Amino acid sequence: MSDAKGVDAVERALSILDAFSKDLPELTLTELSTRTGLYKSTILRLAVSLEKFGYMLRGENGKFRLGPAVWRLGAQYRHSFDLAAILRPELETLSEVTQETASFYIREGDMRVCLFRCEPARAIRHTITEGARMALDRGASGKVLLAFAGTEGDRATIANGYALSLGEREAEVAALSVPIRRPDGQLVGALSVSGLITRFSETNRAQLLHALRESQSRLEAQMIN
Repeated sequence: MSDAKGVDAVERALSILDAFSKDLPELTLTELSTRTGLYKSTILRLAVSLEKFGYMLRGENGKFRLGPAVWRLGAQYRHSFDLAAILRPELETLSEVTQETASFYIREGDMRVCLFRCEPARAIRHTITEGARMALDRGASGKVLLAFAGTEGDRATIANGYALSLGEREAEVAALSVPIRRPDGQLVGALSVSGLITRFSETNRAQLLHALRESQSRLEAQMIN
C-alpha cells in the first residue's frame, strides 16, 4: 500500500504543520506559503480546519503556530514508546553478566508487576513469571518504585540510589534494584537482579550492583520524555 495515492487536501494540511520547527515556532502567512509552496488562499482554507481541531493557532500578531493537539499526539507517541525493544536485550546482558535473574517492574496501584524478565542458564535460580503481581511493601523493586515515584519511600533508598532486600518476600531469595528514569526524572520502572540469598554476600552485592548500574546507565541513555 506504500504506493497508494494519498488525499491531496490532507497532504497539504500536513505540509503546513511540517513547515514549523524548533527554530521557527511562528510563521506568517507569507512564510507558510514560501515554505510549503501553497497559495495563501489554500493555506487560509486549510487553517480553518486545523484551528478547529487544535492543530494550529493564529495569534493576535497574525502569525501561525502549532496548537495543543500536536503536543497531545506527541505525548501519546512517547507513551507508546516500545520499552520491550530496549529492555529485553539489556535484561539478557544483565542476566548473563550476573548469572542471576534480571527483571523489570512497574507500579500498578498498590502492586508491582513484573513486566519483563530473563533468567540465567544455571540450574538453581530465582524464577519469576512475566505479569506476576506482588506487593509494593516488600522486595527491592517495590522499595524503588515507592521511593522514586513520590514521597512514600524511605530516605535511605533515595540517598543510596538503590534498594536491597534479603529474604523479605521469600526467605531464600535476595534482590537488588535500581530506578530507571527518563531524562526529565520521571520514573519508568525498577530494574532488578534476584537470586538465592546465599549468593548475595556483601562482596557479591557490590559486583551485582556495579552490573546493575551499568545496565541502568545504558537504559536511561535510550529513554525519551
